[in-house]
Amino acid sequence: MPGELRKTLAEVVSAHAHNKRSRARFEFCLNKFVPEENTIHICFRYVAMAKAANLSRSDLDSSSGSDLSVSSRTSNRSLRVVEKERRRNEAGDPFLLALKYFSEVEAGTPRIGNDVLERNLVQVERVGLSRGLPPEAISVMLDYAMSLRTGGMICVRVLKFLIPATVVPQEAVVQAVAWLCVSKIAISTQVLFLRWLLTVFDMIDSKDNLRAIYGFIFHFVTEENLSPYICHLLYLLTRRESVRPFRVRKLLDLQTKMGRQPFLLHLLSLYKVFCPELVTLALPSQMRSGFKNHNSTWKAALSAVQKRNNGQVLSDISLTLGVKHKTNSRKRKYHHLEVPSLSSSVQRNSPSSSSRKVFALEQLHTFPQLLDNLHRIELPSQMGSLLGSSLALCYLDYVQDDSAFLRLNFWLGHALHEEFLFCSGDRGSGSSSEALHLLNRLLSTQHFLQEGFSSTEGFLYKFLNVWDGSLLRPQILGLLSDIPVVPSSCINQLLFEPLVQLFFTSTLFFKCSVIDCLNNMLLKWLTWHSVYALEDGLDISLHSHTPMNMSLSGFMDSVVELVRFVGRLAAMGLQLEGCHSLLLSFILDFYETVCDMFLKYGLPMVVMPPVGVFYPALFATDPVSVDRLGYIMYRYKKNLTSAKCLQKETKQAFHISRQTYREFNHYLSFMVSCLWNSKMFLPGMAIEVDQELLSLSKVAKPWTSFDLIHHPAFLGYALDFHHKCWPERKEIDLNSIKAGKQWDWYLEFLFSQGFQGLQQFVQSSITRRSVAGTNDQGQGDRQPTNS
Repeated sequence: MPGELRKTLAEVVSAHAHNKRSRARFEFCLNKFVPEENTIHICFRYVAMAKAANLSRSDLDSSSGSDLSVSSRTSNRSLRVVEKERRRNEAGDPFLLALKYFSEVEAGTPRIGNDVLERNLVQVERVGLSRGLPPEAISVMLDYAMSLRTGGMICVRVLKFLIPATVVPQEAVVQAVAWLCVSKIAISTQVLFLRWLLTVFDMIDSKDNLRAIYGFIFHFVTEENLSPYICHLLYLLTRRESVRPFRVRKLLDLQTKMGRQPFLLHLLSLYKVFCPELVTLALPSQMRSGFKNHNSTWKAALSAVQKRNNGQVLSDISLTLGVKHKTNSRKRKYHHLEVPSLSSSVQRNSPSSSSRKVFALEQLHTFPQLLDNLHRIELPSQMGSLLGSSLALCYLDYVQDDSAFLRLNFWLGHALHEEFLFCSGDRGSGSSSEALHLLNRLLSTQHFLQEGFSSTEGFLYKFLNVWDGSLLRPQILGLLSDIPVVPSSCINQLLFEPLVQLFFTSTLFFKCSVIDCLNNMLLKWLTWHSVYALEDGLDISLHSHTPMNMSLSGFMDSVVELVRFVGRLAAMGLQLEGCHSLLLSFILDFYETVCDMFLKYGLPMVVMPPVGVFYPALFATDPVSVDRLGYIMYRYKKNLTSAKCLQKETKQAFHISRQTYREFNHYLSFMVSCLWNSKMFLPGMAIEVDQELLSLSKVAKPWTSFDLIHHPAFLGYALDFHHKCWPERKEIDLNSIKAGKQWDWYLEFLFSQGFQGLQQFVQSSITRRSVAGTNDQGQGDRQPTNS
């Protein structure tokens, strides 16, 4: 460290470090920390300011007063006119007079009985809690509070109403950290300052100088009371160049002393992402949230100020922001769920960005720009802003940076858990719209990346237990369909039990939405398997880079559990809703996915629908449901036949039991007997009805009630065909359709109405014998009969 800087810092220590603790802390910084060249200038400039407690602040007053008063309309006036106008505005504005007072107040000014101090403090407090403080006011009040010119009690009071209206100047924060090093600030007040800093962190206009004094901030990590907050702040500031071996050793020593504290583990996990060779400690793959939400003191005030201002910049405040597309956007609204605006962590006009030729994310507008600047793009300090840009997501997907995904998961976890899950009771319409916007953005991001986030998955498992089934239903079910494969050992507790309670106490529309959600979930699981599975003959094993370390048998167990669970839901739902055709349609959508799992997705298993789904579909009054059931049975036969042939060729058993073949043959036999052979309710059939009971129904030939002519779903088509064949007949005899060529004509007429599934079922499962006695196709001897 240069001698001039060391001498200056030593003078500060001797003049202002009035106790051994402050002196020892600063001497550690002098001896152990070796800053870079830019850090030396920053430390020299800001730490030396600690000596200026009794110096005049007229320069600050003149600059801030001029900035607060002079508008664009007076830029061409003479300096005398401008000065007169400034003085006139200062004389009439009590807020500016209060700021001037606090910029000039001397150290040691008494607090008790000081009416002028109290009056000015109340004036600034009123503005801070109602409209928020402009950047210049933040600088003045933060410097006044941290320098303890009127005592520690005033510092606490000032920090509590220090609500930014727009942004927080970086210079003010660095100067406050310098005061933290040399002033006699109580530990509780230091904790309050760090909580305030974490609350407004995303509103700081730039982070370059804060990162430059990373070593000074890291020194506070040894303070037991400050460690959780310092670790959180370091987590937000850490970059690859911030990870040093002596810092890793310090954190490991603290971990040994304090135990496996979550805040230490999270900071070490970030260090391990950047430099895995330095962190040899085994860290758990899933950790609970290590950093708590510290904004409770300022949450309500921040929310009120931001809603009142609506993000608009005050007309008399000059901002030092980078390029923004909208003036009303900020990186984060606490207790709100608005997606932050896209902004790089390094401002475009800052010296560091120009020296490193950093390309700001907000300048990225086209895909060619992305290709030309892939290695110069700076990730934002607020990772949630990536959700609002498809180009930024392209970059995130390309770089495959573990630290970027870790930071994005942390942001999502905080937003969904702290601000949505635990704070949903006091939300208004504005907050609901922000939640809707965030969840829609999150859905589109997951669809774009074709994978979900672990923080979203953890949030959903907790939220399902308190969800009423109506709040943001499309978004919640959409996120639920994106979760990865859940192990069969815990899928019932995490997923099935909460859904069952909602399903059986909900409306028909919600039941349809749940079945559709689970169908989409199964589709994504199967697609994931078909993409990542390695097939070596019949030795099928899951890819080693899959989202979960799960064997093929474990994956199949999870799929079986999901299919059987939906089967139970479907059977009970059809009973509760009276076999409603809309619910039945969504259930058949699900089984159209299930019946093709072997041929379409390469999963060696077949699961048949339960009887509570098969029979309602077969006896449905709408022809579409019967047609779709015919297509499902046709695909089941194709899959089972292919699996059996492949099993014979390779002599290797699949996960298809004999019970599955028996169930399919039973369904097939009953369906053919019912629709084709007119053998309903006869002895030996699956459904037997006592003959005396059938006679009481007074239905002629009840065994023909559900064939392709008399079935309630096709009766209208049979009547239409009968009228076209015999337009002059007054008496209707539907049995005449079965005689001669009329039966073939009727089938052609029926298939021409769009019932392709029924046609495929008839052609694959039934042998049609023509009137002349020749076999058209198939291997059986089935034909329509009258009895």
